[in-house]
Amino acid sequence: MTFTLLSSPLQGFTDFRFRNAQNQIFGGIDTFYSPYIRLNGKLVIKASYERDLLPENNIGLEVIPQVITNDADEFLFVAKYVREFGYKELNWNLGCPYPMVTKSGMGSGLIKNTDQINRILDRAHSETDIIVSMKMRLGYDTTEEILDVLPILDTYPLKNIAIHARIGKQLYKGGVHLDAFQQCIDNTKHKLYYNGDITSVAKFHEMQERFPTIDHWMIGRGLIADPFLPGMIKNNTFEYPHNKMELFSEFHDILYAIYSESLSGQTHILLKMYHLWEYFAETFSNPHKVLKLIKKAKSIRNYESAVASVFKNEK
Repeated sequence: MTFTLLSSPLQGFTDFRFRNAQNQIFGGIDTFYSPYIRLNGKLVIKASYERDLLPENNIGLEVIPQVITNDADEFLFVAKYVREFGYKELNWNLGCPYPMVTKSGMGSGLIKNTDQINRILDRAHSETDIIVSMKMRLGYDTTEEILDVLPILDTYPLKNIAIHARIGKQLYKGGVHLDAFQQCIDNTKHKLYYNGDITSVAKFHEMQERFPTIDHWMIGRGLIADPFLPGMIKNNTFEYPHNKMELFSEFHDILYAIYSESLSGQTHILLKMYHLWEYFAETFSNPHKVLKLIKKAKSIRNYESAVASVFKNEK
């Protein structure tokens, strides 16, 4: 079966700079989802959101914008906004698990509110021509919550529903609920995409065997920790390229350069890179040692020296 690989949006990580660098050096991702737009009650788009979606910042990439909201007016405002840039589809985030989002009744915290979901989808389909897709979790408190939503979703012409097979209160802890995902397959007419813990070629094959009808696979944290992964899945290989560290170093240097240009001040640059290394370190033979060395660097000069040491020692 042919399949499609998608990049799950991760706030603070998978912006247009990351997308371009990953695509340039490694490839393998067919479609990127942009990190969500959040309005917080004001019908104003932040400059950072706009930069992330500008067509000139995403040349050669297929990108789908995403919104997180529990308000129909906000949804329609964002839909109109992205249409002006030529985007035909808007993904609605009902998956974010973070408490500051869910306590506001958004992300996975909205899944219980079936009436509100219905109202927003009704207006989205009657007042705009945007194609709507969904990104969800199985629920916030239980995996059964999504089963109450699916009949409502079935009344709308959604493009697809991407499901991260965890509940919101898990955050990213614990395992994925594969039986619950199968229940979703069995209880909707919509096309489903699978998301959750695709961290290796072996794990991808395992999921393919478990869900033979699924042909769209979304990779989230696994892409940041191992940007080689999509290409390896596409090439059906368990072997990294012989110049693995050279390519990874090039990828790092591209990101470091563009974030150094776009962020102001040493502290912001280092914090950004530290967060990336929390994932990058997993690609190295001793992740704990690598991350400790990187985080000890408290200046740009020390950071650059630590990074050079990490790559040199891994070869």
